[in-house]
Order: sequence, then structure tokens, then C-alpha cells
Amino acid sequence: MIFDSYELILLCAFLGLLSIAITGLSQRLGAPSLLLFLVVGMLAGEDGPGGVQFDDVETAFLVGNIALAVILLDGGLRTHVSSFRVGLKPALSLATFGVLITSGIVGVVAAWVLDWPLLNGLLLGAIVGSTDAAAVFGLLHGAGLELKERSGATLEIESGTNDPMAIFLTVSLLTLLDSGQTSGFGITLLAEFARQMGLGALMGIAGGFLLLPMLNRLTLSRVLYPLLAVSFGLSVFGLTNLWGGSGFLAIYLIGLVLGNRPLNYLHDIRWLMDGLAWLSQITMFLLLGLLVTPSTLMDVIYPGLVIAAVLMLVARPVAVGLSLLPFRFPLREQVFISWVGLKGAVPIILALFPLLTGLEYSNTYFEVTFFVVLLSLCFQGWTIAPLARGLGLDVPPHPEDREHLGVVLPGDVSRELLAYRIHAGSPADAYHLARLPVPPGVRQLGVVRQGEVLPPDDNLVLKPGDYLVLLTPSHEIPELPVLFSALPTPTHLAGTAFFGHFTLEPEVRFEDVCASYGVQPPDDLRGLDLDAVIRQRVHRLPVVGDHLRVGNIDLVVKKMARGKILQVGLKLLSD
Repeated sequence: MIFDSYELILLCAFLGLLSIAITGLSQRLGAPSLLLFLVVGMLAGEDGPGGVQFDDVETAFLVGNIALAVILLDGGLRTHVSSFRVGLKPALSLATFGVLITSGIVGVVAAWVLDWPLLNGLLLGAIVGSTDAAAVFGLLHGAGLELKERSGATLEIESGTNDPMAIFLTVSLLTLLDSGQTSGFGITLLAEFARQMGLGALMGIAGGFLLLPMLNRLTLSRVLYPLLAVSFGLSVFGLTNLWGGSGFLAIYLIGLVLGNRPLNYLHDIRWLMDGLAWLSQITMFLLLGLLVTPSTLMDVIYPGLVIAAVLMLVARPVAVGLSLLPFRFPLREQVFISWVGLKGAVPIILALFPLLTGLEYSNTYFEVTFFVVLLSLCFQGWTIAPLARGLGLDVPPHPEDREHLGVVLPGDVSRELLAYRIHAGSPADAYHLARLPVPPGVRQLGVVRQGEVLPPDDNLVLKPGDYLVLLTPSHEIPELPVLFSALPTPTHLAGTAFFGHFTLEPEVRFEDVCASYGVQPPDDLRGLDLDAVIRQRVHRLPVVGDHLRVGNIDLVVKKMARGKILQVGLKLLSD
């Protein structure tokens, strides 16, 4: 028994090391790391060279739920409320109506191709109805891409809110199939939906605001604050599920509250959550890869191909088109969001429900779902980054606040000590300290250069390798990473190539710009300033990177703050 335990530890450690090693390979190949984790698990399984036999559905289900909860908590911590301006309403539409439409279309096709009763087909549609848009951002970041805020925010919020809808539909249809009673089921379904989502939202928001003062006021060892956040989040997750609510929605909202309020040790909590989220993904996909028997997938190739094709090429695009219809999304953004219906861990976890309940066709549910996820990761996962570039949805990357050194002031959540490293080629490089455009509320305390502390001096010139020490408000200040980071930017996204050589104020009259370059303005745009023209012709909620071409003039939204256009770039295009 002891020897077997050591063998298990060695096997788990080896698979973990292998999975971590291949993350670099996944970036070079442009392949989803989740796909490679699944493949490693399958190779270690009974049909692969590893020969490990694993069929413990209960353990896989337990580990999968915990892993998903941790991933959603991390996602909530990294979702900025500012993105709600352009992403909240369309994301909620996709997460509810979109999942419902996708599940319905796939369910009808599944019932036909598998020769099942309609309800069984609809259950399969519900299982594969949710998208793992969070995995998309790993692929985009690995490829050095950043999406326009409207598309990026919509996908980001959708990834955190659509799982509860798919889980709700799956559990409800399982209950219906188990009971066999359909009378009055529609009213019961609506009531159950309101209960799960309402209770999940209430528990999540209340839990977040209860945990917030605990993290700010309790005196603990620094390493315990992230562990308190994880333990509390999982406690609310379990309690919400026991009371019949959506624990997944609850734990996502806890992270959302914490990530958007003044919080001690926020950066420590995020760093730990990053590691736990990666560990959760690796563990979950390895386990799911072990659980499947690849040889059994041969029996579901035909129905799997049909269902996957309908899902990717019909159901998701129809759902996106109908869900985003009220929000006037540009066509190219709708095309991209339609293709980003990437399937991940949630459908496979949901496919374990029929196995746990002993439902008819339970093995087929799991095998078809696994096959569909594999196809989605292969075809959609490998093409997301090239498609984003091809549709022109990438914008100059915005530095993330990852490399600074931070020290919180115990008992004071309003201020924080930060030390930023000056990178060669960054805006702060070779800048006089007195002229450095730091945001309001930020105070310069000194510079650390080669181990020597230099007091703030107006004549001091910053050099690469210096650390500038600042006293800042505790909330995130997005202007700071921009000052100190130097990101490699593709040629077509370089400042003048993307935004043009000229910068205009949004109050400039559009017809004056047209007159300067010999362009005839449309009659309906006369008398309007650039801000009004962009909102009328492009989108009422513009984002950085939005373009408007009139004649040989290309106007590009260059800078925004709190929903207001601050700068508009102008490019002259060759005929």
C-alpha cells in the first residue's frame, strides 16, 4: 500500500512536470495548452503507453468542480468593472439567450443524428452549450495579441457567466428525464432559473463584501491572505450549491467584488490565484484525459463530426447573431465571437452527470462530448489568433501591472508602496524625474540604482534597471504600467502605423477635417464633431481601435477614459 502511494505521487508529479513543460511548446505551435493537457492524460491512460486505468467518475467530478470554482474566482479577480461599459449587456445576452439557442439547435440535431428522443438530444445540447472563452485569452496572450475592448470584454464576461446557465439547463433536463413528467415543467424551469441565478448572485455579492473587510482588517501572515480568499470563496461556493443556488456564479462574483475594491495584498492574492488556476486546469484536463478511453471514441466519430460541425458553423453563429442584434456589433466582431465558441472543461464535467445518475445513453453522452471538445480545441483553438489578426480586431497591447514590487501599509487600504523597474525603450527611459507624467495622487519617493537609494531630485534622469519607488492609491492605476514597460509591438500596430501621424481633439468639427484634405463630408455628418460622428457611424459605445473611413481619411479612436473619447488619430490612406 505504501509503495503504491509512492508510485501514485511519482506519476502525478511526472505528469505535472510534463504538462508545465509543454506550455511553452503550445505557445510556439499556437495550440491550446488545454488540448495538450488532454492529450497527455490520454497518453497516460489505458489506451496509451502509460497504461494507467482510471474510471473513478466521482473523483473526476469532485476535482473538476473544485478546479472550475478556482478558475472562476481567478477570472472574477481579473475582470475590471470598467469593461462593463461595453461588455456587460451583450455578454449577459450571450450567457443566457445565447446558451439557450445554441443548446436548442444542437439538441435537435443530436436527437436526429443519434436517433434519440428529443429530450435526450436537448440534454446533449445543454451539455455542450457553454463556451470556454477564458481559454481564448491564454491563446491570444501567448500570441502577443490584445483584442479591441468591445469584443474582449464581451468574451471575458461571457466566460464567467455562461457556465451557470449550461449547468442549470443540464440539471433541469436531467431532472425531467428522471421524473418523466412534462406537465407544468416550463413554469418550474423558470422558477428554478430565478432561484439558482438569484441566490447565486446574492451569495456572491454578499460573500464578496463580507470577505473584503476580513482581508483588510485581519492581522495575518502575508502568505495567509490569498489562502483566506480561496478558502472563503470555496466555502460560499459549496454553501450556495447546498442551498440550491449557482455556486459558480457566486464564486465568480466574489472575485469580481475583490478585484474592483481597495484591498490589501490584492497583487499577492492575484499571483497565487494565477498559480492555482494553472494547477486547476492542468489537474482537471489530465484527469479528464485519463478518464476517457480513446478507442471508444471510434464509435462516435460520425455523430461527433456532425454535432461539432453544426455547433461551430450553425448554432454558435446563429446564437451570437440573435443575442447581439440589439447591440449593433460590427459584423467582423460578430464573426470573431461566433468562432470563439471554444469548448473546454465545463462540457466534459457536465457529461459526467448522466454517468453519475445512471441515465440511459450515459456513456455516449460522455464520449460524444469529449470528441466535440477535442475538435473544438483543434479547429477553433488553432485558428483564433490568425482570425483576430485577419479581421483587424487586434490593437496595440496594453502593459499589465505584473512586474512591480508592492508593499501594503498595514491597516491603511488607501495607500500602497510600489517600485517599478525602468525598462529600456519604455516611456520613462531617459526621462527627468521632475517631468515624469505620473497620474494625480501618485507621489515619487526616490530611485534605487544598483543598490543605492537616490532621493527624488528634479535633475535625476531615469535609466534602464532603475527602480522608481512610488506612494500610490491602493486601487489600480492603468497609466503606471504604460510608463515603465516596453512591449514588442508588431509593425502594423506601432503607434503611427495604427493610429496615424496626427492626433485630433474629439471636439474638432468633422467637416473642417474633411475640408483640410479635400474630402466631401456626407450631409448627415455636417455640423458634428469627431466624437459625435464616431458614435453615430461606428458605435454608440466606442472603444480604442474603432475606425471610420471617409474618402482617403481614416479616423481611429486613440485614447479613451471613462467612456469618453480623449484623442482621435488620423491616417491618410493611399487611393
